[in-house]
Amino acid sequence: MHYLLAALVTLAGLYGIGLLTSMVLGRRLIAMMERLVERVPLVQTIYGATKRFLNSLQKPPVSGQRVVLIAFPSPEMKAVGFITKVMTDPDTGRELAAVYVPTSPNPTSGYIEIVPLDQVVQTDWGMEEAMAFVMTGGTNAPDTLRFSHRGQP
Repeated sequence: MHYLLAALVTLAGLYGIGLLTSMVLGRRLIAMMERLVERVPLVQTIYGATKRFLNSLQKPPVSGQRVVLIAFPSPEMKAVGFITKVMTDPDTGRELAAVYVPTSPNPTSGYIEIVPLDQVVQTDWGMEEAMAFVMTGGTNAPDTLRFSHRGQP
């Protein structure tokens, strides 16, 4: 009985130390590592771009839902994508969406497509649903999916 109590107290103590460390020391360690990475020219460029990309996925886009379908790689096919930025064509005034199309099963590699915003198909998927869909090769998909704009065949 004493051994069980000692094991539980030890586990609780280790958990508490880990929690405290991750809150205080973990932040300091991450900040120190980021400062170190900033000193290495090529690594800093890649790390900084990746960090900005992940931060952009956490913020909502300017308009509409972030998870969309676009015609890719051909007009008859659709790919799941994430709107990362909405831009305007200065000549026509047309809104354009920068859409990141992740590859399966590794969503950190993918394609950037610039698509007219009126050609993206809005979904009702959340980021978690879309990432699960991509990472499982489509096996984790809902039973229904809007494939085209409302009113289009």
